[in-house]
Amino acid sequence: MAQDQAKPVGPDLTEGVALDKLADGGKLVGHVGKDQVLLVRGATELFAVGTHCTHYHGPLVDGLVVGDTVRCPWHHACFDLRTGEALRAPALSALPSWTVEQRDGKIFVGSKREQPAPTRRTSTPDLPKRIVIIGGGAAGFAAAEKLRRERYEGSIVMLSSEDAPPIDRPNLSKDYLAGSAPEDWMPLRGESFYAKNGIDLRLKTNVTAIDTRAGEAVIADGGRVAYDRLLLATGSEPVRLSIPGADQPHVYTLRSLADCRAIIAAAKSARRIVVIGASFIGLEVAAALRTREIEVHVVAPERRPMERILGLEIGDFLQALHTEHGVIFHLEDTASAIDGSHVKLKSGGTIEADLVIVGIGVRPRTELAEKAGLTVDRGVVVNAYLETSAPRIFAAGDIARWPDPHTGQNIRVEHWVVAQRQGQTAALNLLGQQEKFTAVPFFWSQHYDVPINYVGHAETWDEVVIEGDVASKDCLVRFNRGGRALAVASIFRDIESLRAEVAMEQDAAQ
Repeated sequence: MAQDQAKPVGPDLTEGVALDKLADGGKLVGHVGKDQVLLVRGATELFAVGTHCTHYHGPLVDGLVVGDTVRCPWHHACFDLRTGEALRAPALSALPSWTVEQRDGKIFVGSKREQPAPTRRTSTPDLPKRIVIIGGGAAGFAAAEKLRRERYEGSIVMLSSEDAPPIDRPNLSKDYLAGSAPEDWMPLRGESFYAKNGIDLRLKTNVTAIDTRAGEAVIADGGRVAYDRLLLATGSEPVRLSIPGADQPHVYTLRSLADCRAIIAAAKSARRIVVIGASFIGLEVAAALRTREIEVHVVAPERRPMERILGLEIGDFLQALHTEHGVIFHLEDTASAIDGSHVKLKSGGTIEADLVIVGIGVRPRTELAEKAGLTVDRGVVVNAYLETSAPRIFAAGDIARWPDPHTGQNIRVEHWVVAQRQGQTAALNLLGQQEKFTAVPFFWSQHYDVPINYVGHAETWDEVVIEGDVASKDCLVRFNRGGRALAVASIFRDIESLRAEVAMEQDAAQ
């Protein structure tokens, strides 16, 4: 069985395939030796790259070809078909690529190319010698990785309050918590990556101030780290419950790897768990813990889960899906106190709980920015280049409020992929390249075997247009205002989700 699965799929591309079997923009999976290869016919050129996204192994044959790029159907990573380079997060590693030749009406794939070293794109004479990144999350890591990919040779210091190197944070509430993702999946890169690339990663390091005049980050122990340019990427922190008993040891929030490990350890002996909050984190935690066959209750003030973000129809669907898997909802209710192992509800009810997990939202960590005198308005205000009101200081990720070309408004979102892409754009601007951040916001959420993809950003809408059927897990839901789609949610409509993303990009560019 294992040997059959290991056999290459599709034609041997070294022997050639007929050109007329591949239409413009068409894709075909074949093999070169033991390597699976995706053959793509672009408008003017033929390409051969690896078949699967380097993020979560999404099948690129089911993705979307846009110009000389291909986008992953699962989480919208984007790759350069010519070189295999990962152009957009969440993928960070390049695809392998092969030479392609066309002759006698056939396409032949030749040898695998060596990954070319990227050429430094900046020509500015005043490259910073010292870049400091405050934060060890998605934006901070993506910036450091991008700086080295751009062949920046100066000093990079990452100051992280975390006790572990940057991790795949979305997995904390998904597969890792469910027990289906091993520990070695969690780091974004192995520990050797930082030393090998000259990134001075300092864990358990709390920055207490930014001295903008001296150009220094001030550490809690009194030390100072000088910078020529600085990226503020401090992320968010969970909102804490302010009710009696919320400080007990069996009450958890989920943000860090340490948080998740503690919850997993406590869940091993738990019979019943109460999740407070029906946010994405709360519902994903509920799904993960049901996978562990633990009784789960969800307490939330909303009439239906996620209605404010995903609308009535998907909210009803999510409630039905979780109920089908055994989750017990206590909606239009809140916790008023946690008395030992009893969660008291405002309605007067009580739920016995061995473990309580709070998922009622997060708040941006803007204290450093405020103390440094940066402009803060429900987040750190940045311009189109992600630069703050202070020269030489940029901000990215959950804390950044930026001018979004798609909505025409200043927005702040707490999405993993947005944070990574902002980190990548900030890296270019730290090097003086003046690149605007124009990416369409994207996030995904996983509930049992059902993925929900969301592109765009809609805080309010006046029309919901549904294509397909939500209850059948086959739909595209458009959130419109004034006849224009601000956001699109989808369930098992991957290619349509990608097309919606491209349409939003094109609309904003006009």
